Amino acid sequence: MSERAGRVAVVTGAGTGIGRAVALRLAADGARLGLVGRDRERLEEVAAELGGDAVVAAADVRDAAAVDAAFAAIAERLGPLHALVANAGVGGPNRPGPGGEGDRWDEIVRTNLDGSYASARAFERRLAPGPGARHMVVIASCLARFGVPGYTAYCASKAGLLGMVRAFALEWAEHDVLVNAICPGWVDTEMAQRGMQDIAEREQEAYEAVRARVLAETPLDRISPPEEIAGVVAFLLSPDARAFTGQAIDPNNGSWMG
Repeated sequence: MSERAGRVAVVTGAGTGIGRAVALRLAADGARLGLVGRDRERLEEVAAELGGDAVVAAADVRDAAAVDAAFAAIAERLGPLHALVANAGVGGPNRPGPGGEGDRWDEIVRTNLDGSYASARAFERRLAPGPGARHMVVIASCLARFGVPGYTAYCASKAGLLGMVRAFALEWAEHDVLVNAICPGWVDTEMAQRGMQDIAEREQEAYEAVRARVLAETPLDRISPPEEIAGVVAFLLSPDARAFTGQAIDPNNGSWMG
């Protein structure tokens, strides 16, 4: 509790999945939370779970002005910001038609990459003073490490986050701001379940068969619960991770080994 007691953290995409789990973990550790995402109702449900003074600020991360206003509202209520967990993102394939129509490149890249950049700059403008490290943790994906057919936008956006993290780590080092990424494998969230359902429909298989294949292709034969990724976030925000910056951590049950 004492490590983060009273420190202000913003979590984007906080209404579901990994973002919700991160918010719950950081609040349990004593942090004061700003919750950002598109779905205000879901954010308010998470805020109710947290109790206390969590601030809900609905915004689409593709809209840089809306993101800045959301961060401003959080800082006005809770004070300067000590940590950002840039988690908001969308998944799935590009799904282009035969002539390229319907391609989701813009939607995916603008959400995953541009949205994380807008969040980083909004965080930077409201950064709490030292002494002591401040933190940004970006949720990337194991698909930043390898390609998957049909997922060009998702793979590119997540790989781009790793380059962004390394650049910000150098830009902010003189201010003692540590910047790291997490590259999860399959995590048991609504997004992952939709992804498996999409594979099932595309390949005309049962959902249960796709999930079984995912497990069989993962060396540890398991899918992580969101709380495990939240634990990695908590580690990166802790004094034990004081030497980590510009790094990408891979909690993926062995699906990629670098």
